[in-house]
Amino acid sequence: MDAVNYGLVAIGAGIAILSAAGSSIGEGMIAAKAIEGMTRNPEMSNKLRSNMIVAIALDETCGIYALLVAILIIFVLGGK
Repeated sequence: MDAVNYGLVAIGAGIAILSAAGSSIGEGMIAAKAIEGMTRNPEMSNKLRSNMIVAIALDETCGIYALLVAILIIFVLGGK
């Protein structure tokens, strides 16, 4: 494999990791809005907290999938 193909593999893996960066921004926004909701309505804090944990867990899976795709790009496409 020549240097150009290695570069393309690296660019592809970098683009896949950009999705993980977007996922982390989303997690911060979820947590910020949940805390804002808890300060506005303290009676709902338990329900908001449990919903926030579920939403962050779902959002975290997107980051994990992006990491998995990047690893697959590097080792499967980079090995040819």
